[in-house]
Amino acid sequence: MGALQKFFKDTIIYGIAAILPRAINIGLVRLHTAAFGTEKYAVNTEYYVYAAYLNALLTYGMETAFFRFFSKEQEKGKIISTSFITLLFTTLLFLIAGLTFASEITQSLGFEKVMYVKILVWTVFLDTIVVIPFAYLRVTNRPIRFAGIKILNILFLAVLNIIFLWAIPKGFLSKEILPESLNFYIKNEPQVIYIFLANVFASLLTLILLIPNILKIKWQFDKKVLQKLLTYGTPIMIGSLAYVTNENIDKLFLGNMIGDAEMGKYSGCYKLGVFMTLYIMAFRLGAEPFFFNHAKEKNAKNNYATILKWFTILGATFMLIVVAYIDLFAKMLISKPEFLDALAIVPIILLANLCLGIYNNLSIWYKLTDKTSYGMYISIFGAIVTIVFNLIMIDKIGFMASAWATLVAYGSMMIISYVIGQKYYPVPYNLKQIGGYIILATLLSAFAFYDAFRGNYIITTALLLVFLGIVYLSERKELKRLLRKDS
Repeated sequence: MGALQKFFKDTIIYGIAAILPRAINIGLVRLHTAAFGTEKYAVNTEYYVYAAYLNALLTYGMETAFFRFFSKEQEKGKIISTSFITLLFTTLLFLIAGLTFASEITQSLGFEKVMYVKILVWTVFLDTIVVIPFAYLRVTNRPIRFAGIKILNILFLAVLNIIFLWAIPKGFLSKEILPESLNFYIKNEPQVIYIFLANVFASLLTLILLIPNILKIKWQFDKKVLQKLLTYGTPIMIGSLAYVTNENIDKLFLGNMIGDAEMGKYSGCYKLGVFMTLYIMAFRLGAEPFFFNHAKEKNAKNNYATILKWFTILGATFMLIVVAYIDLFAKMLISKPEFLDALAIVPIILLANLCLGIYNNLSIWYKLTDKTSYGMYISIFGAIVTIVFNLIMIDKIGFMASAWATLVAYGSMMIISYVIGQKYYPVPYNLKQIGGYIILATLLSAFAFYDAFRGNYIITTALLLVFLGIVYLSERKELKRLLRKDS
């Protein structure tokens, strides 16, 4: 089996691990929007914004550093143990500090209950200490076990959400099945805290499932290895914090500047853009270890160029599919009409996330050349664009400003990364084809979303088929080559 075929095979398995859990999560959006209005939904959104920041801070780029040095160093056992021990130690410190000062943190963040913060601290703790065990499964080509654990996690999470937010409030199950400490929160309507509780219990299940892998780690701590990991990973951490800012600061700005109700609408419709996020995540899970493990191969750069082209083709196809049938997706995933006021952000968010996915593919140049500081600078630039654009434009055009800010930030990051990357690690990307597919899909999406055509599924389907037909005519020879088993 060729390198590209193996890459696409592993990516499909990782895709299942990424897409199925997120697909179930998307299904939970309907449950959440049915249980809560836009303002309560905003509380849920704000909670996970803080969780995203903490996850980026507490992993401090260790996952990517692990991939880099596991494929590079001879003593791989020290890479595993040192990275795991370091994350475990710092995360334990965070757990102790977070629980000790939970009351003070609650006041500073403006949460309603101290329990929110305590659950947040435990969730982040549990999610962080499994980062290296999951990374080890990926780098050693064990995608099936990786996928199995991820799928069990989300199934358990979904069941708990259904029990807490539907079965008990509707009277299908007695609240007596819950411990007395949890019964306190069940009143006459579902409580947002149950979403948080479901998350922490699912994270605990993941840790339990990974214990056999964790017990195999030898307790070998090497200061020199740690220094290498931190030197490489610190810029990644700063870049990750900037990425979290790009993804989430708009929601905090919207809540503060035009109210929680508007932020809730935006956040609910933003979830429709998750179809592209799913695709990007699936691709990244397969791509990151592949890029590092095959960096020394003779044909590596040509493979990277081919991967980016097909990533763009598939991503553009997903964008067009979602826009072509956007009202159907909205009806399936969002229960209350009040959320649909923000539906116009979806095409913009989809294109923005496609740019982000291309940027992630391009970022291999600074990861392979150990110039991760460039990734940090580019991400910081994107965060500044996001912040400034939102601050200036939200008062003028409302939540549409946040959607456009996301597109401008990710689009500029993509272009800057390509220009600098070609200087340090030139890859023969076919810009004419890649750019052509993006422009074509964007124009067809604009037509599909236009009032005169939107909802006319004969026309929108025809637009989708036009795109697929052009792709097939342009790429049929390479597609046949990639599908041959002996290639």
